[in-house]
Amino acid sequence: MIRILLLVFLILSISACQRLSENQTTNELKIITAGGTVSEIVYELGFGDNIIATDITSTYPSSLQSLPSIGYRNQIKAEGILALGPDILLAEEGYLSADVVSQLKATGIEIRFFAKPKAVDDTYIIIDEIAGFLKVKEKGDLLSKKVADDLKNLNAFLLDNNDRPSMAFVMARGQEMVFVAGEETFAESLMKLSGIESKGKGFKDFVPLTPEALVSMNPDYLLFFESGLQSIGGMDGVKNIRGIENTTAFKQNQILAFDGQYLSGFGPRVGKAALELAKAVRN
Repeated sequence: MIRILLLVFLILSISACQRLSENQTTNELKIITAGGTVSEIVYELGFGDNIIATDITSTYPSSLQSLPSIGYRNQIKAEGILALGPDILLAEEGYLSADVVSQLKATGIEIRFFAKPKAVDDTYIIIDEIAGFLKVKEKGDLLSKKVADDLKNLNAFLLDNNDRPSMAFVMARGQEMVFVAGEETFAESLMKLSGIESKGKGFKDFVPLTPEALVSMNPDYLLFFESGLQSIGGMDGVKNIRGIENTTAFKQNQILAFDGQYLSGFGPRVGKAALELAKAVRN
């Protein structure tokens, strides 16, 4: 079945790629996106109506959730994408398996990958790269300016609120899978941007959260994804994390939760997310 679909779409896909180069326009392209930040940027650049399908991490704007879904990472299959008849696929680096990428490239469909941003500098880079590919550089410049304006508002707030509370980001996937963010993560970058001290020091990426580590960190605030907090039973389930009862965050009920894509995407809303987080620990 896969071979038949690949063969059928080979001719159509080659035609689509030729149309992109010959007409020098992207206004009529049918686009599939994979990765919440990529999807959000494509939408903000004015191509919302061109997106015919996306993945389950593409939750903003909410209208994207009504589109056909291609799934999530390793669950994504080439035949599912091909059946939708896209002209191009724009995706986050590493989001699709090597086999799926090979199968799609064999059809001639144009695929472009973009590095997932983990810091504000990366945000500007990915906006510029996607805008360049879609031939809307001026719109990309305007979108980058909006990001810069949001960051100016953030910096103005921090000038008047220069205390530096501490925080740990907890990644939860149920009570048995609880991790804490360390160095070189989106969480560290976002906290720094928000004028918050990250307690995830001395280790990189995400590591299992132990009671000893949590007590040693003793953060003023604990930060969760909303989905992660729900996975452990909401606020009532927080108390079941071993060691948490000895932290300032728990004693003072300073537990925060935000939408995952909003916090970790480092897309066009990064300045707004950082400002909201900065205010949440100071108001």
